[in-house]
Amino acid sequence: VQQISGMLTKLFQRARLEKPGQVDPRAAEFTLSLLTAMYDSSGTGYIKTRSAAAALIALSGDTLLAKYRAFFQLYATAEGKVALITRSALRRLLTDLNQIPAVVGESCTLSCVEVATRSCFHGVLNSAIVEDKFLSWLRSEPAVLLWLPTCYRLSATEMISHQARCR
Repeated sequence: VQQISGMLTKLFQRARLEKPGQVDPRAAEFTLSLLTAMYDSSGTGYIKTRSAAAALIALSGDTLLAKYRAFFQLYATAEGKVALITRSALRRLLTDLNQIPAVVGESCTLSCVEVATRSCFHGVLNSAIVEDKFLSWLRSEPAVLLWLPTCYRLSATEMISHQARCR
């Protein structure tokens, strides 16, 4: 938690320099509090770095495709010249990401993670999949992660301004 706190402080300091006046001075504190609620509710003082990174990617303002690629890179393992994501790595990713809606009372059961994992690996004979298969599955908007593209779309609409007048 202390290492993540330091990293968040540096991250938000840099963001404040790039976008003066747009970053709350307590952003690092609030983000750490959220990560702790999601990944260290028992108060052990430990949060898996990969889990925290997945949450920060999911909550970032990047495009969905960039987020999906980042998830793959974070959870995939290299096998020769090819990066692959295994069933167990996908389960860990889905479990980590599902802590985000769970913190606001929208939890998913472990069985829905299993159903999602099976759907991603449907028709796959190998124990792992390549990035294209992973991205294709995420683009189909599996129910277990439906909140992610929904939040992205809501956030994207905040930037739209229409030159129409209401009557």
